[in-house]
Amino acid sequence: MANHMQFNFQDASSPIMEELMQFHDHALMVALAICSLVLYLLTTTLTGKLTANTVDARAIELVWTILPAMVLIALALPSLRILYLMDEVNEPDLTLKAIGHQWYWTYEYTDFKDLTFDSYMTPTTDLPLGHFRLLEVDHRVIVPTGSTVRVIVTANDVLHSWAVPSLGVKTDAIPGRLNQTSFLASRPGVYYGQCSEICGANHSFMPIVVESTPLANFENWSSLVSS
Repeated sequence: MANHMQFNFQDASSPIMEELMQFHDHALMVALAICSLVLYLLTTTLTGKLTANTVDARAIELVWTILPAMVLIALALPSLRILYLMDEVNEPDLTLKAIGHQWYWTYEYTDFKDLTFDSYMTPTTDLPLGHFRLLEVDHRVIVPTGSTVRVIVTANDVLHSWAVPSLGVKTDAIPGRLNQTSFLASRPGVYYGQCSEICGANHSFMPIVVESTPLANFENWSSLVSS
């Protein structure tokens, strides 16, 4: 999860988030190259080293036409690749349905019989020592590590958004519509998120907690909860 004075992203815990962070660094390097070039041209113009003959030359016109096109291609191709990867859901191992309410989440494990529960934020007065205020819930989403999880997201009343930054997931929950996303938790851990769509007075108080556990622990939990 994020820390105070943190300027970078949270640690990636899924392959998609790793791809997004690499693309972010790639785009920053392109932006740095553009800023350096513009600063150099401004400096040479102000110091008089950039002559009128150079400015009017056809070569420079050709350069400032082709160079932006190459920059756009360098940004567009990896961006489109990641976009298609985020949309692709191939044979998920587990399907989870997340339903947004004012102001809590309902989760349904559609591969199991009668495995449904509501997830409310834990009040500060009931918060165990060492847990995070405004981020902990009474019932966590439990998923197996290394398994592809398909998440079907919808809402019961107003717009919500199911978002977990460490997993690279953010999908709008719209009443009357089913949106689909997927993630793969690459390591065991607890990942925190929040509703990312302003949904009313208590919008800040409907957190999301995803706990990734080994498959054996997940099977024991699912049999215990569904029984």
